[in-house]
Amino acid sequence: MGEKLAKKELSKVNTQLKRNNTSIYFLLLLVPLFWGGAFGAAKHVITEISPITAATLRFGTAGLILLIIVLIRSDWNLEVLKKRWLGLFFMAVTGIFSYNAFFFIALEYTSAINGSLIMATTPVFVTLGAVFFLKEAWNKRLGYGLFLSLIGVFLVIIKGSFQTLVSLSFNMGDLLFIVALFSWVIHGLIGKVVMKGISPLFTTTVTTLIGSIFLAIWSFIEGGWDDVSSMSSQSWIEMIYMIIFATVIAFFLWNKGIHQIGASKSSIYMNFVPINAMWIAVLFYGSTITWQQLVGMFLVIIGVYIATFSNKIRKKKSKSRLIKQSF
Repeated sequence: MGEKLAKKELSKVNTQLKRNNTSIYFLLLLVPLFWGGAFGAAKHVITEISPITAATLRFGTAGLILLIIVLIRSDWNLEVLKKRWLGLFFMAVTGIFSYNAFFFIALEYTSAINGSLIMATTPVFVTLGAVFFLKEAWNKRLGYGLFLSLIGVFLVIIKGSFQTLVSLSFNMGDLLFIVALFSWVIHGLIGKVVMKGISPLFTTTVTTLIGSIFLAIWSFIEGGWDDVSSMSSQSWIEMIYMIIFATVIAFFLWNKGIHQIGASKSSIYMNFVPINAMWIAVLFYGSTITWQQLVGMFLVIIGVYIATFSNKIRKKKSKSRLIKQSF
């Protein structure tokens, strides 16, 4: 009797876990939508205040909101902080401080569409990093995906002109976005290890607070807070959007996704960022799309699909074959 009850309870828990995992796949669709909008919003905001001040305002405010939520929910875990402080610290430095410093500065020199296309290669480099540093298996699909994605980004950076390549006159903003890309990739790889057994809300809060402290130090040294008071109503609406939707909600869902289904599967959703960034930039900010950006986006998305998503299908098929053979 006791065994039956235990099995019943275990079955209920497994069913609940499956439902949670299914819902996170739908919730993760909001992340590229919110982050796609952040490119255009940030591009406009930094015309009125300095990039580092904008980054500090966004993440400092978001960090305080998250801290209030964590304290209300009694999710603050000092024991976890003591055990994982170094990993959380490096997640904050790479994913909040470094990534966003380069992100906001880069937008002074390049378009929101270019930035989103470069960042869309994240899944390929996260998977590649996992091969080198976390001993995950290398396969041909990863190589093909990496090659196509790099060709796509390369086409966008040189604007389809080999003269740009020969003269090495690359756009500074595109190069800064590449640095931001690698900061985000390192953040994702660290998260794969550090986030095991940690609440996504707690992780998001701690990393946002630590990262925003470093951004604040830079912003005060730089000076530029005087311009905040003269920001237009449009910029304030965009800043509120970035704080609530693109930071508090999106980062929480992103970390929750990594926690539940892993970094590789979660990073597939980055495919949708350039698509969302593109239509938002065109619709709300009057941006124009070039053929290089369209072709580049196509190559990046196909490359990421080959390297990540199709590889998951192949693994599932081989697993189902093994199950059939065992019967």
